[in-house]
Amino acid sequence: MDQHNFLFIAMIYLLAAVVAVPISKRLGLGSVLGYLFAGAIIGPWGLQLISNVDDILHFSEFGVVLLLFLIGLELNPQRLWSLRKPILGMGGSQVMLTTLVLCAIGMLLGQTFATSLIAGMGLSLSSTAIALQTLTEKNLLNTPAGNAGFSVLLFQDIAVIPMLAVLPLLGMTPSTSDSNEWLAVAKVLAVIALIIAGGRYLLRPLFRIIAQTGSREIFTAFSLLLVIGIALLMDAVEMSMALGTFMAGVLLADSEYRHELEIDIEPFKGLLLGLFFISVGMSVDFGLLLNNPGLIIGLMLLLVITKLLLLGAIARLFEIRGSENILFASILAQGGEFAFVLFSAAVSVQALDSTVASTLIVAVALSMVTTPLLIILHERVIAPRFNRAKHRPIDTV
Repeated sequence: MDQHNFLFIAMIYLLAAVVAVPISKRLGLGSVLGYLFAGAIIGPWGLQLISNVDDILHFSEFGVVLLLFLIGLELNPQRLWSLRKPILGMGGSQVMLTTLVLCAIGMLLGQTFATSLIAGMGLSLSSTAIALQTLTEKNLLNTPAGNAGFSVLLFQDIAVIPMLAVLPLLGMTPSTSDSNEWLAVAKVLAVIALIIAGGRYLLRPLFRIIAQTGSREIFTAFSLLLVIGIALLMDAVEMSMALGTFMAGVLLADSEYRHELEIDIEPFKGLLLGLFFISVGMSVDFGLLLNNPGLIIGLMLLLVITKLLLLGAIARLFEIRGSENILFASILAQGGEFAFVLFSAAVSVQALDSTVASTLIVAVALSMVTTPLLIILHERVIAPRFNRAKHRPIDTV
């Protein structure tokens, strides 16, 4: 990419964000929907100002990585341990139940077991970027629904690892030997141990040395180097980059440099997350949507409604009721960005037909648009009704 082309693309992205997001927020639709619409307008199926969507989407995923790092900084290990019940209980229940139900629906619709299972696994995941951005933007992260939603998202990030591991067993490509599989597991454990040990014993002394230079830009550079280095390390062993940086954030949550890290990384996080949402908007294949509108919109509605019902039932089992129950379900009802990764990997091992994968990816991308709309519905209609019912005087005889 030459310099002129890079500057032109950067200008288009910034212009799209500066125009679309304020309009979207003024209309009460939130920034995420503004970014998604901006992406659809400037992308291959709109004004065709940007064409290399995949490369930009991969780069912009660092916005999600930075977001998880900042959230990790807000959670010290003690608070994270206190969330173990919702992480394992709610997260595990949501992933397993949603996968099984969607797999069963796929088989009832005439798909093979392998196709149905892969679709169920991918569609059970929610968008970490959209859900956490919405929770942060609306100041809902510390509510019961926000805590539960975050716990489920964290479990989903972990669940991606075994999902990717079983794909070769479902495909026509021979799986690796047992020795190679054990080697891969050993690498994963070694990387996790390295991050934990480094975060506990090395990072604070290193930050102290950097801080003593008195150079703010060097501190910022080291902060970004830390996040990007951990992300690439996790990616090298095919684990979630966001999960690795979240762990690093948790280990630094009690450090004296926490607030400086937040201040330095926040602007990069905001810009890259915006870029990520714009890229998702550009990645929607409107040609496929126009050729099969009934099928894709039907799949999207089936996904969102099924997840709304299942999430609401799971939240009720964990004693999240009323308005918070509906908010929790609305936050996680969409498909997630990891579905793109899972379906692409399934195609590469011949476990999923490429046409089916493309159809599912478009349905997932469209489902992401529903989250801001569901949150608006909750804020303007559902929550006020629950509040009125709660404060309604009890009739006396």
